[in-house]
Amino acid sequence: MATHEMRLNPAPFSMIQSGQKTIELRLYDEKRQRIAVGDTITFTETDTGEKLSVTVTALHVFPSFSELYRALPLTQCGYTEAELETASPDDMLAYYSLERQRQYGVVGIGIAGE
Repeated sequence: MATHEMRLNPAPFSMIQSGQKTIELRLYDEKRQRIAVGDTITFTETDTGEKLSVTVTALHVFPSFSELYRALPLTQCGYTEAELETASPDDMLAYYSLERQRQYGVVGIGIAGE
C-alpha cells in the first residue's frame, strides 16, 4: 500500500474532513494512475497546511467529467443539495482543460477517513 500527497483548497478539505465529500475528482494523469484501492492519500489544505489522511475505497475512471457527472452522486463529489441544480462538468475547467481531460481521462477517487 502506498501513500500519495495531494493539495486541496479549504472548502473541499473541510467537506472531506466532515465526511460530506467522499469522492475526490481529479485528472487521471500519470500521478493518479499510480493510486490503488487500499492506498492512503494525505491531503494538505492550501491555506493552513493542515493535513488529513484518507483511505482509497474505489476508483471511478471516465473519459470526461461530463460522463463522471452523469454516473456519480454529486453530493458525494463536493456539491451541496442546493448546488445540484447548477452543478456542471464545466466547473472542472477551472482546474483541468478539456485538452488534458481528453488526453488522460478523469477519475473519481472514493475515499473514507482513517
